[in-house]
Amino acid sequence: MMAERLEKIRRVLDQRELDAVLFTHAANIRYLCGFSGSEGALIVDRQGSFFLTDSRYTTQARREVEADHVVEYRTMVEGAVAGLRERGFRKVGFEADHLVFSRLEKLRCQSAPDLEWVPLGSEIRPLRGVKSSREVEIIRAAALLNAEAFEEIQAMIRPGISERRLALELEFALKRRGGEEKAFDFIVASGERGAMPHGLASEKILGADEMITIDFGIRRHGYHSDETVTVGLGRPPERLMQAYDVVLTAHDLAVKCLEPGKSLKEVDAVAREHIRSHGFGEFFGHGLGHGVGLEVHEFPVLSPRSEDVAVEGMVVTIEPGIYIFGLGGIRIEDMVVVTADGCELLTTIPKSYRSFAG
Repeated sequence: MMAERLEKIRRVLDQRELDAVLFTHAANIRYLCGFSGSEGALIVDRQGSFFLTDSRYTTQARREVEADHVVEYRTMVEGAVAGLRERGFRKVGFEADHLVFSRLEKLRCQSAPDLEWVPLGSEIRPLRGVKSSREVEIIRAAALLNAEAFEEIQAMIRPGISERRLALELEFALKRRGGEEKAFDFIVASGERGAMPHGLASEKILGADEMITIDFGIRRHGYHSDETVTVGLGRPPERLMQAYDVVLTAHDLAVKCLEPGKSLKEVDAVAREHIRSHGFGEFFGHGLGHGVGLEVHEFPVLSPRSEDVAVEGMVVTIEPGIYIFGLGGIRIEDMVVVTADGCELLTTIPKSYRSFAG
């Protein structure tokens, strides 16, 4: 498996006429060699790969890393420069989206004067975009934890509980089932706060006759789940009830539309046009979705500006929303995997409207 992934990088070496690529982004390093720690670097050339880390992680690296060499360093810059100099490399690529400028400057200053550093973006951005069947099953298992945990805490969705308490109980339920860490800070946005797409759980108390948006996920074996459920308490405002129906249909149309070869901009447009045609267009400002895997937000993106095309094996979210200032909001989100002839839901919580006692 790792050999196949490294071959993707070697095609980039040929394409850009590079001697090697230096990886410093943790998710890419884990994907290419299996290292799950937080400090390390990986150099891939045409003959092999060598992983570098400091003394805190040397033992761990020797247990889990698949690379030709594991090297201990005092600092990443010092270790990477020594490795590149030892092999006589003259043209080395780096992750332009992730390597911070100050560290790049140190690499340039300490490496040989004739070593050229080449920024890589579009060449490696899709690296993890298509998932193996094994990766899909891990993500599916993480999504199952979502469903089980949400089922456990449903009885707590009542007026009088705070958003923060609900988020904590959901996190505990996920971790009791084997979740490693929450995928992100959970969003629990009730009432008027539902108009904030990223309304992190607050001390606000849930009230009667309002909508509640709950966006949550967990990490499992390094891979993430991501799902949003919007439910009602009592009798929410009629306009939000209308918005719910519009968002749910937009979500279903996008899922039905997604298939290999389909422009992700077009999938976004299907949902966006449905929302616009029902008079809510100005209230849907974000993209329709994003890739999910070793990071909860990764390649590809589904948005009006996307240049990506659906490929079998991609795992993405479909998450249309409507957010009305002073009233509230609706978002419905599922993860799907692109299949040979369409797509399949990975998340399993029903998205039909549900109202809890107000």
